[in-house]
Amino acid sequence: MLIPRRGYADGPYGQIHFQDTVKGDIPLLLCSQSPLTSRQFDKVYAPLAAAGIRAIGIDTPGFGMSDPPSKPAFIEDFARAIPVVLDHLGLASSHVGGHHTGCKIVMEAAIAYPDRVRSVVLSGPGPMSREEQLKYIDTVLEDEKNYEPKADGSHLSDWFKKRLEWVKGEPDGMGLATGYVVQGLTGRGPFWYGHHAAFNYDGAEAMTKLTQPTLALFNTGDILYPLAEKTMKLCPHFSYAEMQGGGVDITDTDPEGWVKEVAGYIKTQEKV
Repeated sequence: MLIPRRGYADGPYGQIHFQDTVKGDIPLLLCSQSPLTSRQFDKVYAPLAAAGIRAIGIDTPGFGMSDPPSKPAFIEDFARAIPVVLDHLGLASSHVGGHHTGCKIVMEAAIAYPDRVRSVVLSGPGPMSREEQLKYIDTVLEDEKNYEPKADGSHLSDWFKKRLEWVKGEPDGMGLATGYVVQGLTGRGPFWYGHHAAFNYDGAEAMTKLTQPTLALFNTGDILYPLAEKTMKLCPHFSYAEMQGGGVDITDTDPEGWVKEVAGYIKTQEKV
């Protein structure tokens, strides 16, 4: 198993932690969903490197081992980490890819720093309406804000049970759910900052502003899959790919299939 090299770049809020496969001639910078970290891509680092892709996973500021913002951040704040890491690694530009919240981060980076982004991979994009966002703010985000440790440790088991629902039927479902809880709690900042940023960002509008070649990658088991049709109507010029099943954590549940789609698309863009 390839274990990426780990490093830090000095960013707008302190240190930004990243993982870098080093191997591979084509750089791909990856941003995770909330409240996870660059470890969301642990199972795809090695196959990406084998395909000639230099994968660089970033811990969103405040998550994993990256320093946190001093106040609740927005997607625009998180996107500032991307050119910082590219500068640190001496990369003039890179392909970028994100999953769920990570989609919004890489879209904003592509809009704000267009010369630094070669193409965009959106894995599970969710162009929600404001009404849909408010529903998530009132449920998911509110639940995260009310999270607090309990003397009997039930706060951990409760979170584990919720996360286990998303990986039912997977061969290592309990291990995956455990890892997700751990990732969510390792950050130096409040973990609700991630969804606060995601649910207050207009992903639908951002999609229409992208000027770079873009792949929208969906999997049918994802809770955001119902938004695939909306994405295609908004941006018919995107390239599209669809995978079967997979839940919300497709890089863990079907890493080889995910890499096949992503690496194939990026290599095609390198030949244009």
